[in-house]
Amino acid sequence: MVVIQSSKAEIELSYRDVEEAYKIALKSLARRYLELHDEVADLDDMIEAIVTDLAPELIARNGVGLNSAAQLLLTAGDNPERLRSEASFAALCGASPVPASSGKTTRHRLNRRGDRATNSALHIIAIGRLRLDPKTQEYV
Repeated sequence: MVVIQSSKAEIELSYRDVEEAYKIALKSLARRYLELHDEVADLDDMIEAIVTDLAPELIARNGVGLNSAAQLLLTAGDNPERLRSEASFAALCGASPVPASSGKTTRHRLNRRGDRATNSALHIIAIGRLRLDPKTQEYV
């Protein structure tokens, strides 16, 4: 890890010089970037440990990554009373068709309700499985 520091005296002496001001601003941004990078890495490790502990069979599936699995667990965990069937989970995720029939015409439209983050995770899983899983490729 690179440590970037600037002293208060350095800031006070050179605040009128534009080039020095740019250097100070860039040092500050670089320090913030490194702190956030380390924080993201720590949080990713925590998410991996939690998801691996709660649903190892989900991560073992082809095309399911840690972030997608975590999102599915969050959605299912926040609403256990609403999950009576696969259809209720699909509705909760916004992945179920909505009837839009009129008269003799029977059709469905895209469900715009539900958890959009989970819907996105399902989409990412579907794309990954389409690329990697022979059963999914055969189905499509």
